[in-house]
Amino acid sequence: MSDDAYDPLPEDDAAPASAAPAGLVLIPTPIGNLGDMTVRAVAALKAADLILCEDTRVTARLLTHIGVSVRTQPLHEHNEDARIEAVLGMIRGDKRVALVSDAGTPLVSDPGFRLVRAAIAAGVRVDALPGANAAVLALTLSGLPPHPFLFMGFAAPKQGARLAGFAALRAAERAGLSATLIYYEAPHRAAEMLADAAQALGPREAAVARELTKRFEEVRRGTLPELAAHYATHQARGEITVVIGPAPEEPADVDDLDARLRAALEGRSLKQAVAEVTAATGLPRKQVYARALALGDLRPEA
Repeated sequence: MSDDAYDPLPEDDAAPASAAPAGLVLIPTPIGNLGDMTVRAVAALKAADLILCEDTRVTARLLTHIGVSVRTQPLHEHNEDARIEAVLGMIRGDKRVALVSDAGTPLVSDPGFRLVRAAIAAGVRVDALPGANAAVLALTLSGLPPHPFLFMGFAAPKQGARLAGFAALRAAERAGLSATLIYYEAPHRAAEMLADAAQALGPREAAVARELTKRFEEVRRGTLPELAAHYATHQARGEITVVIGPAPEEPADVDDLDARLRAALEGRSLKQAVAEVTAATGLPRKQVYARALALGDLRPEA
């Protein structure tokens, strides 16, 4: 956000369109409950000369609800590149362009990233307003560690690629990554995705949040195998967010650690060998150091 942050609603609650600066502003929209549309977001939409949206029909319903009558144009993955120059031209012509998603915060698994990058590169003003986001809301409701967390977007739709993605995560976890994982998922793939996650990641704690902020909101918590079994027999409906807890601490494989240390100690000092093995395994340095001393019957280095 720019240093002189765009506030379309001054203290007197009167926001004349002429007061809003030219530029691109990213505006979150409700993920279900229309009451979550903020006052600032409504003011920013009213002040815009053009509203870019994923689906003009979806955005039209929202604009009608909040009483905004501003021209809209679609911006999605198939036409984003082609629209960029025209949008930048409007902004250079002292116009205000708003970008919204069908639901939630723009760019978070939604179009707009390439436009924002181009706008920044062109030196035009880019602002963003805070608002609804399903990933963060699901995280806070999950009961799982809130930080650090890693937002993964949508899991791969095909099983082979999905399992490969989970395998890459497991490799990163074995190297030291420890974070709560957040995925978006389509309802018809939820059961398969959970089953694959259980297979690859083990029986760790997880939560499935669906229809957040809507009438039939549900947050189901349990282990990955439990959740996979539930959704295998209960068709998931609505927008779904899956939250998976961090990997549990695993005891070190002593034989593997010993082999690594023996190899590292050949031609290296104790300090160098410990540093190398610590980096390779992600294990605590104290643990590796103690094992190296025991393995070689060595004296601690000063």
